[in-house]
Amino acid sequence: MSWESWRDPWKMSNPRNGDTKPPCLPRNGLVKIPTQPNGLGSASITKGTPAVKNRLCQPSSVPAILSPALAPRSDLPIPSLASPLSLAALAGVSSPPGTSLVALNSSEATPGSEHPSPERLPGSPSERQLVVDEKILNRLFWYFSACEKCVLAQVCKAWRRVLYQPKFWVGLTPVLHTKELYNILPGGEKEFVSLQGFAVRGFDGFCLVGVSDLDICEFIDNYPLSKKGVKSMSLKRSTITDAGLEVMLEQMQGVVRLELSGCNDFTEAGLWSSLNARITALSVSDCINVADDAIAAISQLLPNLAELNLQAYHVTDTALAYFTAKQGYTTHTLRLNSCWEITNHGVVNMVHSLPNLSVLSLSGCSKVTDDGVELVAENLRKLRSLDLSWCPRITDMALEYIACDLHKLEELVLDRCVRITDTGLSYLSTMSSLRSLYLRWCCQVQDFGLKHLLGMGSLRLLSLAGCPLLTTTGLSGLVQLQELEELELTNCPGATPELFKYFSQHLPCCMVIE
Repeated sequence: MSWESWRDPWKMSNPRNGDTKPPCLPRNGLVKIPTQPNGLGSASITKGTPAVKNRLCQPSSVPAILSPALAPRSDLPIPSLASPLSLAALAGVSSPPGTSLVALNSSEATPGSEHPSPERLPGSPSERQLVVDEKILNRLFWYFSACEKCVLAQVCKAWRRVLYQPKFWVGLTPVLHTKELYNILPGGEKEFVSLQGFAVRGFDGFCLVGVSDLDICEFIDNYPLSKKGVKSMSLKRSTITDAGLEVMLEQMQGVVRLELSGCNDFTEAGLWSSLNARITALSVSDCINVADDAIAAISQLLPNLAELNLQAYHVTDTALAYFTAKQGYTTHTLRLNSCWEITNHGVVNMVHSLPNLSVLSLSGCSKVTDDGVELVAENLRKLRSLDLSWCPRITDMALEYIACDLHKLEELVLDRCVRITDTGLSYLSTMSSLRSLYLRWCCQVQDFGLKHLLGMGSLRLLSLAGCPLLTTTGLSGLVQLQELEELELTNCPGATPELFKYFSQHLPCCMVIE
């Protein structure tokens, strides 16, 4: 997973068409169950730490789940269990290859809720037996989305027992808002909810939104797997301070992936005091106190860093020279998003410090020019993914450098590169390994440029969203790309209903996004 996985960066699933959020689902894991002590002591904040009130909290009706670019599906009907033939047929069908789980809104039956026993279910004894046959259920439940599994877990204890196996929840990260972490007692006091339901399913990653230092301590004390079993933590729009960050990483000794987004109360000193060498993936975005010294802390304290995602307005070229020789070998992914102060000088420092990068994003680094791209192409020959979106100074010349030197490149993102023309696409047409090409809102691309792409048999994904000069005639030629799996034509004036019908007939295996 990438950081959305966190690609969100922490991202982990494949989209399913028509996914919509269910109107309402019961909350899962947030029921009152006696706390299970984990025997590793309590988390606490050192004396003097301010208990800052949460600035921003956006509670939802249910805890959501991180799953990049996906939404829970509610329109898929549950297969009928009334006929023993339907279950018997499913018993002989293996789960679909490549089955992926989508976004989850958790739901769990509260203690005391009534689940019908098999004897009370309608139908003949043989039908009732099939309904709770674990061999059948283990195959059947692979066909449902994560949200649907949450509902199905409430049908009866037998279904819940099967569904609560960790294998059904792999790759999903619960998102919990601060208000969902507490129950309000009759006297007005707050009681931390039980997270036992999440522990049973083996969740090893969480995203906490709008939490404070004390909320994090409560989470550590109440989640049975917090000390050793949690591998990734994401804190968003939270008021965590230096002390809270230090306690969290000290107590949660299994965390190797960390995301901090919109957290404005910790400082660079907090990174120096809390970062641990076990962390291999770090994402920091929209945190106002992050500047060059934060990069110094990351480079010195994280020798095993494999992935760094950074969105910081005050990081300069100097910071990109801080990376150590060890990180030159271990770091394979670097995303510098909207780092406005980075120039070609910073690119020089980066390519010499991190020569083994396979994924690089300079999205929104608006001061980088064609010369910077030439440095990337000449020195980072292992690149498989390059994102130059929102780099307005990039021209066709940069694409020539890319086509000449980056022979392993599989993904190229050029969204909003407004100086790219048909000439640049002619350079890209020589890249035999390129599988994904994004040209969203490249306003100078015309039909003639598309003709250069028609010979690229390796292309599997092409995005032309928002390209205003493409006509219906030019777009119709894309049917020559018979191996194309996804074509995005959103906000494309030349994409007419007749064209989509034409694609459905001549590109039957391609998903066309209107």
